[in-house]
Amino acid sequence: MFRYKATAALAVTALLTLSACGGGSSSDSSSADGGSLTLTAVAAPTSMDVSKAEWGNRSPFYQASYDTLLYMSADGEVEPWLATDYSYNDDNTELTLTLRDDVTFTDGSTLTAKLVKENLERFQSGTSPDASYLAGITGISTPDDTTVVLKMAEPNPALVDYLTRDPGLIEAASMFKADDADTNPVGSGPYVLDTKASVTGTTYVYTANPDYWNADAVTYDDLTINVITDATAALNTVRSGEANGVKLVNNDSLDEVQSAGWTVNANELDVAGLLLLDRAGSQNKALGDVKVRQAINYAIDRAGLLTALQDGNGTVTEQMFPASSAAYDESLDSYYSYDPEKAKELLAEAGYADGVTIEMPSASALGATTYTLIKQELADVGITVKYTEVPVENFIADLLAPKYVASYMPLEQNPDWQLIQFMISPTAVFNPYHYSDDTVNKLLKEIQYGDTATQEAKAAELNKYLVEQAWFAPFYRVQGSFATDANTTVTMSTTNAYPSLFDFQPAS
Repeated sequence: MFRYKATAALAVTALLTLSACGGGSSSDSSSADGGSLTLTAVAAPTSMDVSKAEWGNRSPFYQASYDTLLYMSADGEVEPWLATDYSYNDDNTELTLTLRDDVTFTDGSTLTAKLVKENLERFQSGTSPDASYLAGITGISTPDDTTVVLKMAEPNPALVDYLTRDPGLIEAASMFKADDADTNPVGSGPYVLDTKASVTGTTYVYTANPDYWNADAVTYDDLTINVITDATAALNTVRSGEANGVKLVNNDSLDEVQSAGWTVNANELDVAGLLLLDRAGSQNKALGDVKVRQAINYAIDRAGLLTALQDGNGTVTEQMFPASSAAYDESLDSYYSYDPEKAKELLAEAGYADGVTIEMPSASALGATTYTLIKQELADVGITVKYTEVPVENFIADLLAPKYVASYMPLEQNPDWQLIQFMISPTAVFNPYHYSDDTVNKLLKEIQYGDTATQEAKAAELNKYLVEQAWFAPFYRVQGSFATDANTTVTMSTTNAYPSLFDFQPAS
């Protein structure tokens, strides 16, 4: 889906209907007003400074303290938030945002166009792994206190999507040079972090912001987010009822979760597989040969891995574009059958009959069995995998450094242009070697400047080419599972690994 809209709705009434009808704490509260919500997350924020922020599984920590310029609804629609309106010029190279005039930060300062400009510029030049999302912005002007104009050299169909995520987070100016910016957020968001009650990296305790501009959207008086990266610990949290919502690390124990009286809420947002990053062969010559990358694809028993690792909870796929995309082609999901002999033939044709060695990172939090099975299946065709165990908090940073030529990694299947900028374009976050070729570059230009029909047709061509050239070795779309207790409901996001905090509601 490509997002060029002439204008956005002025009202936020759809979002203001999220008001509370009760607390959802399984420990001591199921009353009608206020109450507490306790959640778990699988990754802690590396910093509360939004210029270093990430999204995905770290999004709830930022969403609690900060607001974004725009909001992404659970069904993937961009809606007003801090910006009440947005519009593009005729050639889609200027995006004008109109800001709310009633937003106050927890330090007493107010939202202004100047502050938004400073936040966007800090993110653009910051250390967030998503900083490149704003790379195409060439200038930001502020005609008045409530108007911000983003200027681009070229159209960016995903820009409004980005402003619903970490690039759109706005922090108070007092944080820009604060010594405690990594641990003490100052935002305008629905909650305020209690730094005394919190333990950085482990437990984050929040109270409702009494001055929040959108008070009707805040359901709970108190919010606690505990970081649990271990699957057994997550299951024990369900059994003990120590939380209302648990992000499940994997799908190994869904029956036990449901037997405990909890609901498993699911989506298929992430695609899991191998990122074959060094496609030019700059550090590993073999990966620069398309036949080697194709051999890797033939070596993978996708259906077997889905059964072994996810108990069948997911859908086998061989393409990075999601089924919701116009680029998706069902026939491509059987382009590479499981064929170890074909893989060996391709390796021999590429001059590697004696085998290939590939160094990859591993992280136990992603599942030790996953790494064992990948190593075994590749070894069966003559590809030796050498793993280096990396702490989970350093895994993405090391991957993007880049320190490794390939890696197992589940990635979000975003809307089309966002996905392109996430993993395909030369400046994409998960294209750390900045690989490109003439065919891909041509298709990207046609998508970027084309009308909707052209964008969709060329995205389909791009998807097919990436599969044929084996840029990746996807295994399956993995079921993301979030368990909620009997007192709590949640609407799963179609665009993010972690649900929006505004989509948690008391079951009553």
